[in-house]
Amino acid sequence: MPISKCLQKSGPLWKEWDRKAQKNGLRHQVYAVNGDHYVGEWKDNMKHGKGTQVWKKTGAIYEGDWKFGKRDGYGTLSLPDQETGKYRRVYSGWWKGDKKSGYGIQFFGPKEYYEGDWCGNQRSGWGRMYYSNGDIYEGQWCNDKPDGEGMLRLKKRNRYEGSWKRGMKNGSGRFFHLDHGQLFEGFWVDDVAKCGTMIDFGRDEAPEPTQFPIPEVKILDPDGVLEEALAMFKKIKEEGD
Repeated sequence: MPISKCLQKSGPLWKEWDRKAQKNGLRHQVYAVNGDHYVGEWKDNMKHGKGTQVWKKTGAIYEGDWKFGKRDGYGTLSLPDQETGKYRRVYSGWWKGDKKSGYGIQFFGPKEYYEGDWCGNQRSGWGRMYYSNGDIYEGQWCNDKPDGEGMLRLKKRNRYEGSWKRGMKNGSGRFFHLDHGQLFEGFWVDDVAKCGTMIDFGRDEAPEPTQFPIPEVKILDPDGVLEEALAMFKKIKEEGD
C-alpha cells in the first residue's frame, strides 16, 4: 500500500533571513554602513561582552568590554599617530555608558598624562596630572579642572599646597619658594595671592637664597591684621561667586 507523506509547509524566506541576521554570541567581523567594523561578542543584536571596534573616519580602535551596545567596563582606546603611522594609546581604564568613568589613565602627549578618577568623560575625584613642562598636580578634580585640596609641584621643586577652584588657586594655601628659601602662607583669589605672610624657610639649604634674611615683623598684632585681611577677601570672594 503506497505511503503518502505530508509536505511541511515552509515559512516565508524573510523569517529565515532575519533569524540568521540576529547577532548573538561571538561573531567575526561585522561591518556598518559607514565602514566601521566590530569583532566580538553580541547579545540581542547589540555589542555585549568582549569586543574590538574600529571607526573608519578617525581610525580609532577600542578594545575591551561592552554592555548593550556601549563601552562599559574596562577598555583601551587608541588612535593612529600621524607621524609614525603606528597606534598610540590614548586612554586605558574604566567606562560606563560609553564614557570614561572610574579609574583610568589618559595620555595627552608623549610626556603629558593624567592618572586618576573620571566621571562622564571628565577628570573628577582624585587624580595626578603630569604636564609636559615638568609640573605635577596631585589632588582633587571637578569638571575636568583642579578643584578642592591639591598640590602643584613645579619643575624647579617650588610647590603650592592648598585650595583650588575652577583650575586656579583659590582660598587658603602655602607656596614654598624652595629655590630662594622662603615660604608664603596666605589667601588666594583666581591664582593671585591677596594677603599673607612670608618667612624664611630652609634658606641655608636653598640653591639661590635671598641676599638678606627677612627681618622680624614689628607689628604689635600681626595675626590680628592678617585675620582681618583674610576675612575681607573671603567676603569679597563670596559676594563675587
